[in-house]
Amino acid sequence: MNSPAFTEFTDLARQLRVDSVRAAAAAGSGHPTSSMSAADLMAVLLAGHLRYDFDRPAHPANDRFVLSKGHASPLMYAAAKAAGAVDDEELLTFRRQGSRLEGHPTPRRLPWVETATGSLGQGLPVAVGIALAGKRLDRTGYRVWVLCGDSELAEGSVWEAAEHAAFEHLDNLTAIVDVNRLGQRGPTRHGHDLAAYARRFQAFGWHTVEIDGHDPDAIDRAYREAASTAGQPTAVLARTLKGKGVADVEDREGLHGKPLPDPERAVAELGGPSDLRVQVAEPPAARVLHAVRTGHHEPPRWPKGDEVPTRDAYGKALAALGRGRGDIVALDGEVGDSTRAAFFAKEHPDRFFECYIAEQQMVAAAVGLASRGWIPYASTFAAFLTRAHDFVRMAAVSGADINLVGSHAGVAIGQDGPSQMGLEDLAMFRAVHGSTVLYPCDANQTAHLVATMAGLDGIRYLRTSRGATPVIYGPDEDFPVGGSKVLRSSARDRVTLVAAGVTVPEALAAADLLDREGIAVRVLDLYSVKPVDRLTLRRAAEDTGCLITVEDHHPEGGLGDAVLDALLDGRPVPRLVRLAVRTMPGSATPDEQLHAAGIDAESVAAGVRLLVEQAVVG
Repeated sequence: MNSPAFTEFTDLARQLRVDSVRAAAAAGSGHPTSSMSAADLMAVLLAGHLRYDFDRPAHPANDRFVLSKGHASPLMYAAAKAAGAVDDEELLTFRRQGSRLEGHPTPRRLPWVETATGSLGQGLPVAVGIALAGKRLDRTGYRVWVLCGDSELAEGSVWEAAEHAAFEHLDNLTAIVDVNRLGQRGPTRHGHDLAAYARRFQAFGWHTVEIDGHDPDAIDRAYREAASTAGQPTAVLARTLKGKGVADVEDREGLHGKPLPDPERAVAELGGPSDLRVQVAEPPAARVLHAVRTGHHEPPRWPKGDEVPTRDAYGKALAALGRGRGDIVALDGEVGDSTRAAFFAKEHPDRFFECYIAEQQMVAAAVGLASRGWIPYASTFAAFLTRAHDFVRMAAVSGADINLVGSHAGVAIGQDGPSQMGLEDLAMFRAVHGSTVLYPCDANQTAHLVATMAGLDGIRYLRTSRGATPVIYGPDEDFPVGGSKVLRSSARDRVTLVAAGVTVPEALAAADLLDREGIAVRVLDLYSVKPVDRLTLRRAAEDTGCLITVEDHHPEGGLGDAVLDALLDGRPVPRLVRLAVRTMPGSATPDEQLHAAGIDAESVAAGVRLLVEQAVVG
């Protein structure tokens, strides 16, 4: 005889299927069959294991649920209805303009959604970050549950996450894999071979449980086993059928991402609509999140004239920020000795996370940590952040507040050659919605901006340099985001040089060369690449008639394009010349690299002379 719990689970799963079908039918689109396969898995979790207060989504002891297969959003919304978080009327607004119930769930709309998903292979990596927060920082005992699809296990990011979770012994993390055999265009690589998936998870150090994903008792036992497993994360591998419960669509190809052909008949076959309500277990009492020490922040200071790499300034400034603020955490991609994140690791080992050479996992972990209220700074070489671009993009969709730092940018790194040179990073981060992009030129400017980043919203990117650059600003100088610094100007200026980072001292040196020839130029340090200082740029354009941007970056999408975009305001666009890295560099010294790219002082001065001569001839 079935237990009362079995009956509750079965009835709830039936309702979740019905509501998934109804929501997709009302929208005329969606993924009901992908939702139906996982309905039993969700029903047992919601009614039997999840500890969550939907009225207090920020409760520090709430369990966290991540829907990695974000296309199965009808299932999540149906579960929210069963928990009383949405009503039936709102459920049927699925995918409509203005509805909170988007095609793929996002925390911008719904406070009980942990992270935006839909780009597959991201839910588990972000969940690892959430579990890291729970295990090492929050320590409130919450569990992290992730519902994955079998198709997304082809993504390499999933296995970056699997290895990291096992290495960190995240026994508070459970991955529930809905092995329904069918992907978008047909069968998945391993079909219903649960053992194939189990071998892979076990190889990374996970505990695995193989079950029938439509047997509530087996699901319940698997979840209990996961909760009682110590020292290892658990993967519950559940054999399911896509479209479960409706004969016309069950385990059939060609129905992915479509409402059911006859939704009314399907609802009737499933037993009709119902309005079951689930009393989700409450989380235990817990302290307020981040009851941590926060003291006075004293940033490092350097005297003018010193030669300091901005990467060194970043590391020291971050360590100092960690002394003043207990909510700062740092992550690095096994290059902490180069990025200088090692300075933070030495002082604050309890808040430092080594992610090894797994940039996707590093960014995902930062998103997970940020979702728990921590302020992460994640660093690696600027070039290697390109590997994690989709995670950055999805972090912006989530509205995540994370700081990313790319070192060893541009040809100025020298002999290592083009594989190590970040020459696309400014373009990449400028294109991210709501991002802030900063490129300091000296140590004091870097220290100020590192501290400022902690209070900004969205994706914040800081570009640092390998080689030493002169300290040109005093330690008490202010550097507002969206601002710039005019370093040299006069009423006689013929041209404005717009530079950032390593090209600022080159522009100043070029100005000195030209001044000896009687050619006055203005020098503008555009350290805030996004948002950009439109007013100062427009004023410089009107005063001097010509702007020359000088950047250690490819011409597409970098400093020059930021300046051009700022000047496209309906008024006449001044003459704009963009000096940038236009060839594929090889190995050479930093000075040779800058000269070969045409962005050193000598080349900049030559460019100004040519413009002045053309103006005279004209």
